[in-house]
Amino acid sequence: MEVIFFGGFVGKSVAKGLKYKGEVLLGEYPDKFGADFSKNKLSLGEIPELKLSKTTRNILAGYIVRLAKQKEAAKLV
Repeated sequence: MEVIFFGGFVGKSVAKGLKYKGEVLLGEYPDKFGADFSKNKLSLGEIPELKLSKTTRNILAGYIVRLAKQKEAAKLV
């Protein structure tokens, strides 16, 4: 039996459109979003222009958490 290894990182990914939206939202509302997932979920629900499904909202909130942590780590260096 032959094992095929695809290499690289295998895991969940975030769509480019959501990445862009997350970066824009973090830039526009730096006081609303941060490294707290629950707070980000609530903040995304408060923005009336965004019509997000539950799954999309959770993915976007998680991605914003990742961006916020990267931003904080860059400040410390």
